Amino acid sequence: MKRRDFIKVGAVVGGLSVLDLRSAKWAHAAQNKVLNIVVQPEPPGIQLGIYQNGPSQMIAGNIYDGLLRYDENLTPEPNLATSWEVSVDKLKYTFHLKEGVTWHDGEPFTAHDVVFSADDFLRQTHARHRTNMDAVESIEALDDHTVVFTLKNPVGPFMGIFEVGSMPMIPKHIYEGTEYRDNPANNHPIGTGPFKFKEWNKGSYIHLVRNDDYHEPELPYIDEVYFHVIPDAVSRAAAYESGRVDVLPGGSVEYFDLPRITELPDTEVTEKGWEFFSPLAWMWLNNRIPAFQDKRARQAAMYALDRQAMVDVVMQGYGKVATGPFHSSVLYHTDEGRQYEYNPDKARELLKESGYNGEKLTMIPLPYGEAWQRIAEMARQNLIDAGFNIELVATDLATRNQRIENWDFDISFTYLYQYGDAALGVSRNYISSAINKGSLYNNVEGYENPEVDRLFAEGAVEVDPEKRAAIYEEVQKILCEDVPIAWLFEMSFPTVYRSRVENIVNSAVGINDGLARTRMS
Repeated sequence: MKRRDFIKVGAVVGGLSVLDLRSAKWAHAAQNKVLNIVVQPEPPGIQLGIYQNGPSQMIAGNIYDGLLRYDENLTPEPNLATSWEVSVDKLKYTFHLKEGVTWHDGEPFTAHDVVFSADDFLRQTHARHRTNMDAVESIEALDDHTVVFTLKNPVGPFMGIFEVGSMPMIPKHIYEGTEYRDNPANNHPIGTGPFKFKEWNKGSYIHLVRNDDYHEPELPYIDEVYFHVIPDAVSRAAAYESGRVDVLPGGSVEYFDLPRITELPDTEVTEKGWEFFSPLAWMWLNNRIPAFQDKRARQAAMYALDRQAMVDVVMQGYGKVATGPFHSSVLYHTDEGRQYEYNPDKARELLKESGYNGEKLTMIPLPYGEAWQRIAEMARQNLIDAGFNIELVATDLATRNQRIENWDFDISFTYLYQYGDAALGVSRNYISSAINKGSLYNNVEGYENPEVDRLFAEGAVEVDPEKRAAIYEEVQKILCEDVPIAWLFEMSFPTVYRSRVENIVNSAVGINDGLARTRMS
């Protein structure tokens, strides 16, 4: 089932558009544009250098800025940096900064803030940034508006690490010489972004207001934004239906509710805005246990799964069956590797050849709502039909996380972001050096293949696009043969919004940095 990126389903009728909108907090006054958005769950904090979970990024990405933005093709665009040059040997990246930019407290933003953010603050607080900086030898401010990153060796995806969630700019004058995680400013974040922090009413809403001194003078078009904390999925859907909120970000309502909600008058939906994250869902197979040590058993699992039915029935058509370890929006994706159509007979044949003895395997669902419970139930039945002995074991999120990070599982489910490039978000799940207990986001399945290690290492430092493509095509073919995990589908997180809200998604990270350019009619 395919869906258009934008589906306009009707005009304003009845009086639906004014329900609840006359109350003080939700009113759209003639001279004051107020946007109401759901945030789920409530973030632990919105100091973006410290908190990088999804809800934090969605809110704080509009308080802070990155040097660059990225379009849906992951092409870098100017933001705090207006232009840049890369040396012939790919070891020096020189960024020229926009002049006249100020922090929300009025202090000037300079290249010294960039050096402090990238070389000091974020190295201590931001795990993904720290990894991205492994190849950086030095970061130097040549003057107030010029900064140079010098690398130890070329890094193919280096130009892909400068968006606001990956490298937010942090004010040096506020944080230098302090305990970063304990700084009182964390409770009232100061950025250079289009919106200023106003208020956080815990358990209810986070309120941002327009930055009148934003470095793009005509932006933002909206005056105020409320991010509403509504813990229950049914209540979130009801808040949209009643007119209390204008935007339901991806993942904020159950998929089975989407057909009904998207049919409401004055409603549109887009699947855009996730290109940078490239979320891919899969089923972890513990390669350490006897049942999955033979790759034919893992191949059997792939043939056994009716992944198209999962997309069509459970995900309501939002998503696409995965062709392998790379999301299709990740650079150098190919579907040339071995493909696994739904074929129970082939699954039974391979499982018998693998020597599987019928041992009971525990399957742990992802406790993220009804859709994931149904995915687990479908997968369990598919695997049983192929000859596996599967027991479904429900857990809460904390227990599930603990079991997986300690490798105490046979089969489990997840989805992870791949950040548009294999070196940034794919290799960590397959290279042997990423087999580390205590983390959910690395090679928890225990897969080891020296050739795969070599190829990922070469791909990370290769700067020639054709050579990188060849390297990653080879690694995808190997992984599709070895099946270290069972890839399910490319995730789609549709954003639902009212027709009067225009241009809500305008970059590869969607709402996370897009509210400056959003209009309300």
